[in-house]
Amino acid sequence: MNVILGYGINVGPTAYPPALHDRATSLETELGRHVDRTHLLVESIASLARRYEDLLEGRFDAILDAWRARAPASVGARVMWTAGSGPQSGVTAGIDEDGALLVRIGGRMERIVAGELSWF
Repeated sequence: MNVILGYGINVGPTAYPPALHDRATSLETELGRHVDRTHLLVESIASLARRYEDLLEGRFDAILDAWRARAPASVGARVMWTAGSGPQSGVTAGIDEDGALLVRIGGRMERIVAGELSWF
């Protein structure tokens, strides 16, 4: 099994372009204090290692449970995104067993597996 993972952490407020000012924030802005980048890196890698062990051991339920517990906006939040057919919007309805975000659009359910969503 191959896993490709990429993520970014905005530590300081200058870590993102001004055009994203209304959509992005940083740890230091939210916490109101300096963040030790070395400590953050060590803790991030340790957390990823724990989840990677779950993945290798086939404990997918532990991964999904942890994700769901840390994603309160995955249920009942209004979101919008751009799909191949154009702009879409709906209300989040959870995370399915494969890790896709479920979004209710009228009477149908959409599975979001990649892309950029905006909450409103």
